[in-house]
Amino acid sequence: MIRIVFDQGTLLLFGSAQEMAPVAHLVSWDERSDSYRAEARRYGPIVLILHRGKIPYEDSARAFFPQSFQTKDDHAPRPHQQAAFLAWVKAGHQGVVVLPTGAGKTLVARMAIARIQRDTLILTPTINLTQQWHDQLEQAFGLPIGMMGGGENRLEAITVSTYDSAYLGMERIGARFGLLICDECHHLPAPTTRLAAVMCVAPYRLGLTATPERADGLEEDLFDLLGPMVHRCEISELEGEFLAPYRLEQVPVTLDPDERLAYDAAYAQYKEFARSTGINFGRPAAWSEFVMICCRSKEGRAAMAAYRMQKRLARASRAKLRMVWRLLRRHRQERALLFTDDNATAYAIGETFFLPVITHKTKIAERIRFLEAFRAGELPFLVNSRVLNEGIDLPEVSVGIIVSGSGSIREHVQRLGRLLRPREGKQAILYELVSKDTAETFTSERRRQHSAYQRGLPIC
Repeated sequence: MIRIVFDQGTLLLFGSAQEMAPVAHLVSWDERSDSYRAEARRYGPIVLILHRGKIPYEDSARAFFPQSFQTKDDHAPRPHQQAAFLAWVKAGHQGVVVLPTGAGKTLVARMAIARIQRDTLILTPTINLTQQWHDQLEQAFGLPIGMMGGGENRLEAITVSTYDSAYLGMERIGARFGLLICDECHHLPAPTTRLAAVMCVAPYRLGLTATPERADGLEEDLFDLLGPMVHRCEISELEGEFLAPYRLEQVPVTLDPDERLAYDAAYAQYKEFARSTGINFGRPAAWSEFVMICCRSKEGRAAMAAYRMQKRLARASRAKLRMVWRLLRRHRQERALLFTDDNATAYAIGETFFLPVITHKTKIAERIRFLEAFRAGELPFLVNSRVLNEGIDLPEVSVGIIVSGSGSIREHVQRLGRLLRPREGKQAILYELVSKDTAETFTSERRRQHSAYQRGLPIC
């Protein structure tokens, strides 16, 4: 008889070569343990093959059990949520569901938990989002919800964890859960994060995201870890009925004459040195190679300083700050969220207009105070540097101002999603400030390549 054992994030299988033949493509011989070994994620396929082939086996790997989860709320799923859930069920309880921010991905997860009735682990990318899931699930199921991350390490039948805490502890808890739910699952294919899925035995898997595409093209790894994309719904399909209606304004900003001269000089110096290196910047590793070359000479270091200078001028020029002030005055009776691509720009806005700023350096307690005050209306405006792009529930926000950003389509869609949580009478508007005749123009064109952005006219 084959025996299956969970061992520090992997599976050990004891049996003869003949017995292992049906699962030979999923296992490999390990001389150290004198057994066959497989990734823990192969638990489901291995057990299914053995069961269907009526091959006797002893399962000593699984440490999850049947549960009797019952939701306390009576929220009926909306049509797009029901369609997503049924598609996942039809796909064998594995796969990725793509729904816009604000479309109710959490309810789809609760439906999955109630159907599978097995110990469940939910993964999120941030502490804020982990706490948000914890509170919603506790209210929905009326049970103590476990939590890992931010100093917490409590395991329960339903547990929420950050990706980082999960992969660090998965060799210990990888056999504990039968259902794995990955929120903002586009994070999963990263080299370390993916271990959270690889080292977990959960045969049932659900991925949730608004933007599965990745700049590195690793979304196929995402589908390999969680299952295929089973359902996709775009913002345009839900706008007005299930998401707030929205308007887009691209705002071109003209640099002041002295900053224009400084920008042009810095840009020319940086580009000239970049051309002299002969590097093909179309390759993924090109930028890292360029940085290393810059470190080796006085000219290279000067070119890197020029690069940073032209970036700073395009991101946070005086003209941009004046435009920020105009927009804040225009929307002084509304709640506005300001986005930047870097901490320096965020702090510059905060210092100029005496606004609260959240960056990755902001302590958790201070971040919570800012967000609570913002939700309550005590703080009408909040500046953040890439921290609130995803996973934070702020239905009160109706105005977004992108002061600077990367060329990432996913980041741009996520920032729009922050404004689309529905609220009665809400009309969302997203401003995108772009420094004219700078590299920001090209960056803006790249990140607007999504159906949600194929409208809206520039303003002066």
